[in-house]
Amino acid sequence: MKKKHLAILLSKLRGFENPKPYLEQYRTPGEVASNLLWLAYSFGDIKGKVVADFGSGTGVLAIGAKLLGARKVYAVEVDPEALKIARENAENAGVELDFILANVSDFDKKVDTVIMNPPFGSQKRHADRPFLLKAFEVSDVIYSIHLSKPEVRTFIQSFVTQHGFTITNRLTVSFEIPMQFHFHRKALERIPVDIYRFEKSLADSTKR
Repeated sequence: MKKKHLAILLSKLRGFENPKPYLEQYRTPGEVASNLLWLAYSFGDIKGKVVADFGSGTGVLAIGAKLLGARKVYAVEVDPEALKIARENAENAGVELDFILANVSDFDKKVDTVIMNPPFGSQKRHADRPFLLKAFEVSDVIYSIHLSKPEVRTFIQSFVTQHGFTITNRLTVSFEIPMQFHFHRKALERIPVDIYRFEKSLADSTKR
């Protein structure tokens, strides 16, 4: 499957019916998802691998990983409404996922790769930290989306280094957010986000 076709397919998946602001439930745009997934695929971190999608929402990243040949994909989501839509999306896309209705912090399986679009922390400060901490615990390779701001970049650099990881790649793309909550002022807002690849530092990997 070509990257362009993947983006189109993921863009057609059903989004949130009742997005919850406290969970910062924004559908991952197909173009953003395909950029993350293609980066992971090019590094050999998808095909034949066991992958976990943290905060999977309606399943965009999880489904994309399976379409690119992941051996097993865990779709971990705390919202049952979102997970129901993810199941329907997966069925319509012709892929099988392992759905887990749980808080990300309760996930207890080791995986080859974590992919995620965690909360940006706009509604609850540091909302992305539990996602990062769990990812550091269960995998040596992580792909994650964060706001492209100097202060966020500084935090990410410090936080991943503190936990024995290295930033190997950072790709800046535009993330489209439609008007869906009462505090939104624009019909469609485009914000820059960074897609990161984190890898366990060699010295720390030998300790596992």
